[in-house]
Amino acid sequence: MNTNASPSLSSVLPVSVIVVAADSGPSLRDCARRVLACDTPLELILVDNASGDGIPQAIARAHENDERLKVIYNHANLGFGPAVNRGVAQSHGKSVLVLNPDCLIDNTVLQRLLETLASRPRVGVIGAVVCDEQGVADPASYRRDPLVGRALTTLFGRAGEGVNIGGPIPHELVEVEAVSGALMLLPRRVFDYLAGFDEDYFLHCEDLDLCRRVRDAGYHVMLAGDVRVLHGKGSSSRHRPVFVSRHKHRGMWRWFRKFDPAARKPWVSALVWLGIWTHFLLQIPGQWLRLLRCKFTRAKDGA
Repeated sequence: MNTNASPSLSSVLPVSVIVVAADSGPSLRDCARRVLACDTPLELILVDNASGDGIPQAIARAHENDERLKVIYNHANLGFGPAVNRGVAQSHGKSVLVLNPDCLIDNTVLQRLLETLASRPRVGVIGAVVCDEQGVADPASYRRDPLVGRALTTLFGRAGEGVNIGGPIPHELVEVEAVSGALMLLPRRVFDYLAGFDEDYFLHCEDLDLCRRVRDAGYHVMLAGDVRVLHGKGSSSRHRPVFVSRHKHRGMWRWFRKFDPAARKPWVSALVWLGIWTHFLLQIPGQWLRLLRCKFTRAKDGA
């Protein structure tokens, strides 16, 4: 594996694919394999946040003769945004594709996204519709800023404007407020102009933050509704649910404080803080129970 792309290769690369791993499980192998199977000139930068499963090292060995792959090993879990930023800092592509380790793309998907980005110079982010194995679209593919009123509407299932945009997702290119962080394609110049992800987020909501800052900078956030991508459920979320949930709620609070006009009212901020952390605490018993059931099932199957 060549740790430095050659100058001739670097100068013509249309895209750098950035994948962050943190005990991401076997899906990471498929993700890397699918990226490296693409005909489009690219580089894959795999940033490992101190995984203990050995899979990033196995991928490096399996593709040691492929100069398109570079693996960066962090000695601690830096969080998603900081890891992406470090990957991009060592990349050479004209655009950056941030891809979750459980998200599978192919050359058709990649070409479609790159062609769309090239044809629209004021686009700052393009997302795709991420789907589960049954083809059901994740509502987070097509969403709005999580303003407190919208978040409450979504949380309580009330009629009205929630965070996720209800109804079928259009099979066309549409402008949105935010797309899923499972797959985000950005021009490198826009990523650099925004200084990448806000590193004060550890995990979750940094994608919403980036989309908001893209729009505030005068660029458009677009969803390629005709591009569907398989997206599994992260291994990290399954075996560390409370850890992931804590950082998700912490991210909610940071986004609210940065962007929601309601945060300027101290009494509203106090209520939102209380609501966020009460919601976090109420989820813990169910998360522990599901984790115990999962461990019991694995132990039973292995017996």
